[in-house]
Amino acid sequence: MKKTAVYPGTFDPITNGHIDIVKRASKMFDTVVIAVSKSEHKKPLFSVEERVEMAKKAVKGIKNIKVECYSGLLADYLKSTGRNLVIRGIRVISDFEYEFQLALLNKKLNPEAEMIYLMPDEKYLYISSSAVKEIAVYGGKTELFVPAHVTKALKLKFSR
Repeated sequence: MKKTAVYPGTFDPITNGHIDIVKRASKMFDTVVIAVSKSEHKKPLFSVEERVEMAKKAVKGIKNIKVECYSGLLADYLKSTGRNLVIRGIRVISDFEYEFQLALLNKKLNPEAEMIYLMPDEKYLYISSSAVKEIAVYGGKTELFVPAHVTKALKLKFSR
């Protein structure tokens, strides 16, 4: 039986930490779907289309990865696609508390959902999309934390 795992998030923007999780998950599952959430309530810097394209480019060459977008609740997305395995990354204790709450909510909304947590390599533990955007605002070296095409997109956004 083929196993597909969903790696949901806003990926605003996708970071080297996200990519590390995807690469590791791709060795455990037949297919990994990066599910880019529209997340209008979070007011993302990049449009969902831009985030999907950045994610596709970031994982190009990894054969068993798909990139999709969705809106609404993760539990509903999982039901509508017939998937129930979810990959989430945990970096620090505060991530655990947040993820624990989300897991309980998603389990209540979709009892079939199973959450699987991966820690990124230690060199990525401190990277977050929010921190990358903060660095980009001030012209810092985002290339240390994201792929080159994401650095380019960040520079374009903040040069306007």
